[in-house]
Amino acid sequence: MVDTEGLLMQAVVHAADVQDRDGGVLLMATLFGLYPFLLKLYADSGYRGPKFRHGLRRVCRHINVEIVRRSDTGKFIVLPKRWIVERTIAWLNRCRRLAKDWERTNRNARAFLLRASIRLMLRKLCQNTT
Repeated sequence: MVDTEGLLMQAVVHAADVQDRDGGVLLMATLFGLYPFLLKLYADSGYRGPKFRHGLRRVCRHINVEIVRRSDTGKFIVLPKRWIVERTIAWLNRCRRLAKDWERTNRNARAFLLRASIRLMLRKLCQNTT
């Protein structure tokens, strides 16, 4: 999950045979109680459908889901809420360790994902604003 500044708040690493919408419910279940102020979730079309909504209602009843769809015009258009996630993934992909699946365990993969996210946060905090 990424906040509006593009910083990683939480991550769940699971097997490749788990659908995005099922992994999304797993992710939101880990956030239950940690961020009680979350009211809105922006998601792409992979999370559309009753299965995700029902799963989300089980773990987080108060969150409103808004599906952000791609533009169908055939040309590139920046969609504000979708761009936050895409930009953050691009920043994380600059980390060579995350470019390939080198890790043997999900625990190691999550550790390196969090390490890369901390690195991004530190860079943002240490930027010279003058």
